[in-house]
Amino acid sequence: MGRYSYRFPKYVSVAEKKAKAEKKIKQLKKKNPAISPIYVKGNKLAESWWGISWNKNLESYADYSNRIGRGRSYVRHGAVLDLKIKPGKIISLVQGAVSKPYTIEITIKKIKKFTWKNIIKKCQGKINSLNALLDGKLPESMINILTSKDEGIFPSPDEIEFNCSCPDWAYMCKHIAATLYGVGTRLDKTPALFFTLRGVNMDNLVSMAIQKETDQLIQKSKIKKSKRIISDADLSSTFGIDFDDSPMSAITKPLVPMKKRSPKNSTKPDMTSYETIVRIISRRTVNPIDFKEIKKRTEFDDILIRNIIARAKKRGAIKNKGRGLYIKDQRNPS
Repeated sequence: MGRYSYRFPKYVSVAEKKAKAEKKIKQLKKKNPAISPIYVKGNKLAESWWGISWNKNLESYADYSNRIGRGRSYVRHGAVLDLKIKPGKIISLVQGAVSKPYTIEITIKKIKKFTWKNIIKKCQGKINSLNALLDGKLPESMINILTSKDEGIFPSPDEIEFNCSCPDWAYMCKHIAATLYGVGTRLDKTPALFFTLRGVNMDNLVSMAIQKETDQLIQKSKIKKSKRIISDADLSSTFGIDFDDSPMSAITKPLVPMKKRSPKNSTKPDMTSYETIVRIISRRTVNPIDFKEIKKRTEFDDILIRNIIARAKKRGAIKNKGRGLYIKDQRNPS
């Protein structure tokens, strides 16, 4: 072969790569149990609307389209050993050819305030619930708003900066590409992290987007109630009474009247408003949320909120942590 000999990299099978990554994850977990690796099941890197849209956005830019594909196999082989999403930042550990994993830090600019306000305004009245937003079950008009290259919520290349500890000189190395695809996979399970990354409040979008629907609901429900036995939920909303599970609570607990309202203003909760309020309260597992904060986030009618709280308490979804303070009921597995 003369003076020169050429050495080709040793072939490593997919099974060997996965085993190597899994071994490293076990080692890392002994030192740091909080690591969060990326696992891909099947051939698809993402299946939800949020994960797919994240990946499509990256692949749509010429700067990335020829480079990001280098990370697909790394993600599939479990090479993303740890991935954390924080406001404006993504931090990961990716296993490469050498023993020590590489550290990747990606900085993403937060959405500008005026852009976010414009998105909220355009999305008003276009979704029915928080679940619909997180599940990506959105009307085409809202999808077009969110995915707009000029004024949407997904980042453009000039809003992203990379840094990897590997010696690769490429603008986007395999480890950075794997991390970006890993974000798409993570958003499959936790789409709310997208809003954390872009530094915006998801509840603002939800409350404004469903406000139009809520106003219509309240207007339609302003009718006189027929003569019937009043339920606990109606008593709670009308007189401001919190009912415990104890049958004697209604007798022993003093009645504290709330501000007088005309019976015609009482509203019955629909599933959309119920899901929204329960979701907001259920996020609180340690620090409770008060009535004023719930009203501020949803802008629902007072009586509608109290009806929903009473119903949710009876179902075991939430509980009182004090008068006017609510928290997730940990006994409820959902």
